[in-house]
Amino acid sequence: MNLKLIAVKFATIIIFFLALFSTHLLAQPQLSTKSKRAIKCYQDALSQANLYNLEKAISLLEEAIVIDKKFIEAYFFLGELYSDSGQDSLAIETLKKAIQLNPDFFPPVYSNLASLEFNNGQYDIALEHVKKYFSYPKQNPKFRKDVEALQKSCEFAIKAIKNPVPFNPQDLGPNINTKYDQYWPSLSADEQTLVFTVLLPIDSGNPEILHNRQEDFYYSTFENGQWSQAQPVGPPLNTPKNEGAQTISADGNLMIFTGCNREDGYGSCDLYYSKKEGDHWTKPQNMGKPINSAAMETQPSISANGKTIYFASNRPGGKGGLDIWISTLSANGFWNEPVNLGDSINTSFDDQSPFIHPDNQTLYFSSKGWPGFGRYDLFVSRRIDEGHWTKPKNLGYPINTHFNEEGIIVNAQGNKAYYSSNRLGQNGRDIFTFELYKDVRPTPVSYMKGKVFDAETNQPLGAHFELIDLASAKTIMEANSNEDGGFIICIPAGKDYALNVNKKGYLFYSDNFTMSNGDYTEPFSKDVPLKPIKIGEKVVMKNIFFDLDSYVLKPESKIELDELTALLKDNPSLQIEIGGHTDNTGTSEYNQKLSENRSITVKDYLVKNGLNTKRITSKGYGETQPIASNDTDKGRALNRRTEFKVIGK
Repeated sequence: MNLKLIAVKFATIIIFFLALFSTHLLAQPQLSTKSKRAIKCYQDALSQANLYNLEKAISLLEEAIVIDKKFIEAYFFLGELYSDSGQDSLAIETLKKAIQLNPDFFPPVYSNLASLEFNNGQYDIALEHVKKYFSYPKQNPKFRKDVEALQKSCEFAIKAIKNPVPFNPQDLGPNINTKYDQYWPSLSADEQTLVFTVLLPIDSGNPEILHNRQEDFYYSTFENGQWSQAQPVGPPLNTPKNEGAQTISADGNLMIFTGCNREDGYGSCDLYYSKKEGDHWTKPQNMGKPINSAAMETQPSISANGKTIYFASNRPGGKGGLDIWISTLSANGFWNEPVNLGDSINTSFDDQSPFIHPDNQTLYFSSKGWPGFGRYDLFVSRRIDEGHWTKPKNLGYPINTHFNEEGIIVNAQGNKAYYSSNRLGQNGRDIFTFELYKDVRPTPVSYMKGKVFDAETNQPLGAHFELIDLASAKTIMEANSNEDGGFIICIPAGKDYALNVNKKGYLFYSDNFTMSNGDYTEPFSKDVPLKPIKIGEKVVMKNIFFDLDSYVLKPESKIELDELTALLKDNPSLQIEIGGHTDNTGTSEYNQKLSENRSITVKDYLVKNGLNTKRITSKGYGETQPIASNDTDKGRALNRRTEFKVIGK
């Protein structure tokens, strides 16, 4: 947590020293030095700092101290400028020398020093200096809250280090990590595709880094137990400009990323999207308003169902700095006005790099504002209800340290995390994976992977998928198969689901997933044959449910019956037969009657929903047409089924 330095921020430093010490000079009081040469260096340093010439100002103050080793004002000012130029060790050393000269000269220095020590992992001594700061009663109340937060973070860090969490990071290897910086990993739900950002030299012959680097996307696939040699995604995604901070959809076919300072941009950085068609990505398109604004939008994360996007922005209406925002996709296909996640997630400091797990309930993010170890730490929060989240939990030490930890993602199963780090890598930022300890894991998510094809021609089909919670009838996930028929859909654990796959001109396909029993570790591999609408074709409706020995429909059957209703309304000449089937338990006469009554019940539902009774016939087949052995529970369950068959069109 990089807490505000009371007078350390550059502009504040200048204002303070100009107001305090320059006023003293104008009034010609005695400074702590009598050396005119030292005072001249000090005055010139103030002028150079006011012009933002830090290097020259530092040089002048160093000279002033050489001239007079007891020039306390110069020590204070130099320490703050060292801090502002990123030279923390020199800043700490210099401020301590100033305190040695006169411990009571400038009490706010103790909070400044504590913040520097805190951000460099020196938590015990930082806490001592915080307490020293509070020992002075006449401190500015405006800054007291910040120092109190610093104290909480010191106490948190000291305790957390004594209680480390399991952490064994593994380098993804030379096929991913190189001499350049690799960061912002994104992962498909099946963990077979990894996309990440690489910071590359524009001119490989120029060693200068600051203005000789640009970001591009690379990808790798998991093959034979290891990641393949990473390859550039290539145009039109990669350009001579920067592309980075991306998210990919669960099936790996949609990418949303950050592009800055572009001709079609709304602000400094905007969110763009591209879709994968075959082996190629489409030309990126600006997501437009209301997602993008005149401010900065960056670091997106798309939910597994594609209906929600999280991102970081400094747009108006936030808590200060970067905040995390959310937007949902409306029924007409447009993104709604983004909403700030509020106090449960955002602070007055930077909160960023959101990652929403495929369970759509667990949010990981980086923050400087919640109690932590210094700079950016990684946190997890869980959705309570719409718009409310649990208090963020720091992932703990040594996952978090006083270095920057950002950009974590977690696999669908919820047991493995990926992130980039500059404290573990050999050459700057590299990507690592580690087993996530149980307390901070999300709800596990399985997935179904396969291909959709025409049942007659075997040609791949682009079809629409819906995964529906049987208990609530809410659509949990929607997706489309790609050009080669391939698809991946996430299936969260803990509930039971109906799956519908449909395409115009074809009979729909249905399936059922029971995930409430905790059996979610293995993914589902299933190819989906869609049958053209033609006379004689049958569909087993796997989400029609009756109680044992009953022909009363269970409420969850409504989902599939409404799907069948929609099919018949979209094809007004279609005529069908509803067929009821049983296993061989009980007498043949009983089973025949039960199957007849069940088929009639289904027909009645369709007629009550506006369909002409002449288009629908019902028939009971009893136990006469088994599709599996009746010698097992599984086989008998398959034989107890409701089908519809096309009898006219």
